[in-house]
Amino acid sequence: MLAQQRQSAILELIRQRGGVRVSHLVTRFGVSDMTIRRDLEVLAERGLIDKVHGGATLAGPGSAEEPGFAAKSIRQRDEKRAIAERAATLVEPGMAIALSAGTTTAALATLLADVRGLTVVTNSIPVADALYADPRADRTVVLTGGIRTPSDALTGPVAEAAVSTLNVDVLFLGVHGMSPRTGFTTPNLLEAGINRRLVHAARRLVVLADHTKWETIGIATIAPLADADVLITDAGLDPAARAPLAEQVGELVVVEV
Repeated sequence: MLAQQRQSAILELIRQRGGVRVSHLVTRFGVSDMTIRRDLEVLAERGLIDKVHGGATLAGPGSAEEPGFAAKSIRQRDEKRAIAERAATLVEPGMAIALSAGTTTAALATLLADVRGLTVVTNSIPVADALYADPRADRTVVLTGGIRTPSDALTGPVAEAAVSTLNVDVLFLGVHGMSPRTGFTTPNLLEAGINRRLVHAARRLVVLADHTKWETIGIATIAPLADADVLITDAGLDPAARAPLAEQVGELVVVEV
């Protein structure tokens, strides 16, 4: 097989799977590790893929490009549900918690109907809608004001002022991406500001991030990996990512889907 044909086949595999490992490509095409790495380098230089540790993924959007809530809600549904179910076990009656904007935190909100005496602070319209749809007399929902983003998050100085004097037991934070170099990131500068305020307001930080968030980098850092007391992700996470994550976060929880 000619190099160009192999590279086209590699690109098609990445498009089908979202990502591949170098070791898999070496076995599949019967060539050396170095040959595969050169192929990936060619594809990366053309902007078709992103090289990551041990493999490659389909080239992602720019670091400031933000998909809308509806678009994100159909991605990794099963993974997000499993992550949300594990996160729900950390919520106890009488707690004051915060839920940031995000599709995984919105999934978590739908699982809190039976928790007594809960106070929920959120800057997410879908999170608030989920809680209002299943009301409880002993539950308080605090929805910040602010500027609405494509992720249906409320941001800006009004939102930041709303949480600046609050204190919560746990923040459940959804993120756009995570990496050892950049920490937990978002593609929206305004959203980074309110998320930092939420992190500051929380006694404990629990990050909810499915496996596709690994080595995805948004333009703004919310917090370094080491700030997370718990990171809940799914078993699709690249095995090579588990060691660096486990070394930095307080507790790495990997759920099966």
